[in-house]
Amino acid sequence: MPAEADHLAPDLPRKRVLVAPLNWGLGHAARCVPIIRALEKMGAQVVLASDGVALRLLEAEFPHLPTVSLPSYGIKYFPQNMVLNIARQLPRMLYAIRAEKWHTARIVQEYNIQGIISDNRYGCFHRQIKNVMVTHQLHLRVPQKALQWCSNRILRLALSKFEEIWVPDSAGEPSLSGELSHPAIGQPKTQYIGLLSRSQGNEPIEQEYDVAVVLSGPEPQRSNLEQLLLEQALALPHKFIFILGKTHSKEHHYVSENVEVVSYLTSHELNRVVAASQVVICRSGYSSLMDLAAMGKQAILIPTPGQTEQEYLAESLSKRQLFVVQQQDQIDLETALEAVLQTPGLSTLNMPVNQFETKLRVWLNAL
Repeated sequence: MPAEADHLAPDLPRKRVLVAPLNWGLGHAARCVPIIRALEKMGAQVVLASDGVALRLLEAEFPHLPTVSLPSYGIKYFPQNMVLNIARQLPRMLYAIRAEKWHTARIVQEYNIQGIISDNRYGCFHRQIKNVMVTHQLHLRVPQKALQWCSNRILRLALSKFEEIWVPDSAGEPSLSGELSHPAIGQPKTQYIGLLSRSQGNEPIEQEYDVAVVLSGPEPQRSNLEQLLLEQALALPHKFIFILGKTHSKEHHYVSENVEVVSYLTSHELNRVVAASQVVICRSGYSSLMDLAAMGKQAILIPTPGQTEQEYLAESLSKRQLFVVQQQDQIDLETALEAVLQTPGLSTLNMPVNQFETKLRVWLNAL
């Protein structure tokens, strides 16, 4: 039990909770970090479950907690139409969700789990215990209207299996997710819990880097963006650090005198590096945006090609002139770095970050 648990009320029982984020880059796992920290602080026994880079991130963050591997959805993003991408991978995804149900039943029995917090893993629930889905995706953006209607109907059915839906955003304005989390047809059992971020705020620290490049997301687009940015960074006089989001091993080296590269960083290390950087370059994924809100940083956003959610979020923030946005096939770092210094970032919105503990405690006590 963590030291903080010594301060708990004596009548607070020890509950066993499974936390299971989707392995879609590092975002889902990263935003579960504050939830896991809070659960431990409240005295819960936590079991972690995921796969791939997400599971390795959780193992690095919480080496003292038990971890279980779940079936991989195996999602890849190519630059073609998003609908075709998902359609051709749908059979594998459906099989993974079905297998996920079997694995979850085994985990619940083996570890005597009393509650599940799933972040976008739709097969990770158990009908005999309490289940929470953490998601900002209550309305899917799909190019064709008929497919969008069908997709959102299926989404509502999938979410109906969970007793509660926790949305990491504000119920009203200012909102970070916009229509993604505020659909015209409301989702029953939805509760807005404020932004989630593993970042601890902008520490007062001396600037060490001009630019922190934080990479994540599915392959091959993660590697494509790494190569594009690295080529341009080498030709600029600014001091860069690249955090590759590759959690299979801890590597650290210099590509040139002004370009430092590290495979991945723990939350504490990443917080320090971002705090010591003037500008951040990252995808416009929702978890990345929540981290930027927590840190109050200026940023250049590059949405993943074909990923409509990231394109929508980037366009929305660009229209509000909060960030600089560039498309992956039109990256001009020199121009972007000049323009980004004129943007305020998300700090002007004053959105609540990591203020979910009251809701979490109520849920935990009800298990």
